[in-house]
Parts: sequence; structure tokens; C-alpha cells
Amino acid sequence: MLSGTVLTTRAMAEVDRAAIASGIAGARLMENAGAAVVRAITERLPPGRVLVLCGPGNNGGDGYVIARRLARAGWPVRIAALGDPARLKGDAALAAGSWTGRIGQLADPVAGTFCILVDALFGAGLDRPLDPALGERLRELAQGHPQVVAVDVPSGVDGTTGSVSPGTLPAALTVTFACPKPAHLLEPARSLMGEIRCADIGIPASVVAAHDSGLRVNGPAEWAARLPRRSTQAHKYSHGHALVLGGGANATGAASMAATAAARVGAGLVTVAAPLEALPIYAGHAPSLLTRPMENGADLARLLEDRRFTAILMGPGFGLGRQTLAVIEHVLAADRPCVLDADALTALGRSGRSIHEWKLPASAVLTPHDGEFGRLFQLTGDRLERARQAAASAGCVVLLKGADTVIAAPDGRARINATAPPNLATAGTGDVLAGLIVGLMAQGLSSFDAAAAAAWLHARAAERCPTPMLATDLASRIPQILGDLLQD
Repeated sequence: MLSGTVLTTRAMAEVDRAAIASGIAGARLMENAGAAVVRAITERLPPGRVLVLCGPGNNGGDGYVIARRLARAGWPVRIAALGDPARLKGDAALAAGSWTGRIGQLADPVAGTFCILVDALFGAGLDRPLDPALGERLRELAQGHPQVVAVDVPSGVDGTTGSVSPGTLPAALTVTFACPKPAHLLEPARSLMGEIRCADIGIPASVVAAHDSGLRVNGPAEWAARLPRRSTQAHKYSHGHALVLGGGANATGAASMAATAAARVGAGLVTVAAPLEALPIYAGHAPSLLTRPMENGADLARLLEDRRFTAILMGPGFGLGRQTLAVIEHVLAADRPCVLDADALTALGRSGRSIHEWKLPASAVLTPHDGEFGRLFQLTGDRLERARQAAASAGCVVLLKGADTVIAAPDGRARINATAPPNLATAGTGDVLAGLIVGLMAQGLSSFDAAAAAAWLHARAAERCPTPMLATDLASRIPQILGDLLQD
């Protein structure tokens, strides 16, 4: 499983240059990279005939090392080069010179069949579409259904944005080096990677740290040490009091699921505030939930004056009436960590005011899906870039939901959660996620850590649910997952 620092392709190129400048020979890094791919191939795949596609740059140089090492191990290997190997330069030229076998051309007919296709054409640095003729040739080579092994990323993938060119071959195994790249985590590229291995090729950690932009794989290593833990002296108020603002009697499900999730993730108390007629319905959903009436602005003001409420959620099932924006303004003015989700985001998007004008507190979390995001932010660029820009613009944490959820902080830090299973694509799962976030924030976790931890817990809970899954199945899985994390 991938973890740790993520580097863009530009940052990775700078890391390579810095490592070489520190005295590590580029040829040694290339040899180590090729050896790592061979190790992954021999551990995962049975011996068979191999075709190695070698490109015109350093990714192709890795391919020549891979071919030489596999041949030395007794595997039948052929090379098909893109371009003239005599025109290679530097370390790639040295690697090609170490191959003593025949070098064919990519366009040449391939006699017989082969079991493994090693894609060492371009790697993560390719930032332009594949030539259509090249894409067609790759499809021809894949007609025999070989196991494709990608060096760094499948050729045709932009390593930073995760965009994919037509003709890109899906890999069964992808081996990258030093650190994952955004494309290993972002769709649509992630679905073409197969199993991903990240190999240490001898680049010092200090060199990576010098080019670290604060981008991480989202996982327990990033936040588990800060999860709330219960002591023997604890009482219910020791673990916070989450306030969930709910809708009327005809729309109680969303807020109920959110409130239950907040309780399941450890909030000491959870109160649902809603119109008086709806309170018996909320109480019936979960007896552990507290309820308070919220009929008008005066009721809301009294609620927000109570400092025992340590975090607030607004949006799930709240509705889009005339008072929605006024309630948002009161929540923002309450100076408490808050989560704005669902109807709250729709109201902000329709308000006619830019998100910057709302002056959101740094402790707020926005949880848009792509449609809501488009109404809130007029931003261009790839998914990661847009999430980071949105957080900077809003001045708070933005969790951009999807199969590749991005959690971004206004200071530029970001985490990519790439573990969401497809059964999360069902009604109500976003409400559960919002509840997990507010429940963790109520216990004192920072907004950034709470959003990241909730996204990971949410996905892990879905993995343990039957399919088809109901959103109500998720919350009951959270305590066991949390318990396992805290025990570890």
C-alpha cells in the first residue's frame, strides 16, 4: 500500500538532479531502478517470454537495464526501441550500451507470442498526448493479452495530473521510484496502474524532504497518532459535543445518519437541532442522540451561545429555504469548528457571493462533490491543483469528494485518499462522511486531520460492508476500525 510523501513529476526531476549533484551517480540510480522492476517482476509473475519497450529518454534507459537483468536471470527477452538507440545520451546511452542482444524497432513485426510486456517508453514525465499511431501500435502489441508492467507509470499517463491519453495500456503492475506521483492516486490514471510498488533506489530522504510540497498519501501514518484516546478519568464532555443542524419532518434521514456517525466516531455527545415537529423522528432514529428545537433565529442564537458545543455540522437534509443563508452566517460567526455540506454548499453556491467574501474561518471544512465544487469555485486545472486553489481561496479545508478524494488545507498541504470502493456511490454516504468529520472535530482533532481521517475511515468501513450497501451500514463499522488503529 502506498504511503508517505507524493511528488509531482517536476519535483521528482529536481530530486533526481539534486541526488546526482550530491554525488550519487545517475547510472547507479538507473541501475537501481531497473533492478527494482526486475525484482517486482520475478516476485509477482512466472517466467516467460518478455518484450521490453524502450523509449528515447531515461525511462527507456531503465528498460535496457531491465532487459539485461532479466536475460541474465535466464528469461527470454527482446527489446523494441522507439527511435534510434544511437541517439540516446548520458545514463540512458550507457544503459543501452550494456545490452549485448539485438535491438529491434517498435514498428517491427514481433514474431511469436510473449507473456510480459514491459512499458519503459516515457514514464511520468510525459505531459503531452500519445501520438495516435503509437497508441495504435501499443494496442496491437497488447492483442495477445500479455501482463503489462509499467515503469513509473503507463506511457500516456501524465504523472502529475492523472490524465490519460487514448492508447494507454492498462498495467497489471506498476513500479515507481522514491515517491508516488499524483497519478498513482488520481483517476482516471489510478485505474490503469494495477498493483503499484514504490521502490527505494538510493535517493536520500533529506533530498526528498528538500523538495516536499506537503502532498501526502492519505492514511493513518499522517494522523493516527493524533486520534482522540480515552482515559480512565474521561467523561462524556471530555470527548466533545457535536451539534448537527437538521431539517424538517420530511427530511430527517440525512442529518440522522450524520449524527449517528459523529457518535460512532467517538463524540461524547451529539445533539440534533431541528424544527419541533421533527424531533420525535430524530429521537426514534437513534435513542442516543439528544434533540433541541430550532424553530427560529432566537432558538439558533441560544444554541450557539452554549459553549459546550465544540463543533457544528450544517447541510445534510437542511433544506434550501429563505433562512438557509442566514443560518450559515450565524454558524460562521459562532467561532466554532464547523462542517458545511450538502444544502449548505448549494446555498453558498447560489448566494451570488464569491466564497472568499464569506470569510470562512480556518477551522471550517467544506465537503463538495464535483458538481457542488463547480458551483462554488470557478477554477481550472487538474483535480489536485483545483482543490489546493479552492482551499487557499476559501481560507479553510476543502475535501473534494470522489473515488480519489483530495483533502486540501489553505497553507498548501494536501492529502489524496485513493481507497474509496465503488459501493460508496449510493445515497447518504456523503452525510455519513460529514458526520465523521464533525465527530472528530468535536473531540479536538484539527480540521485538516479530521477531514483526512474521516475520509480514510469512511472508505475502510465501506470495504467491510456487503454490496449492495446502504449508507446506514457504514457507521456501525467505525468503532472496530478505530479500535484496531488505536491498538496499533
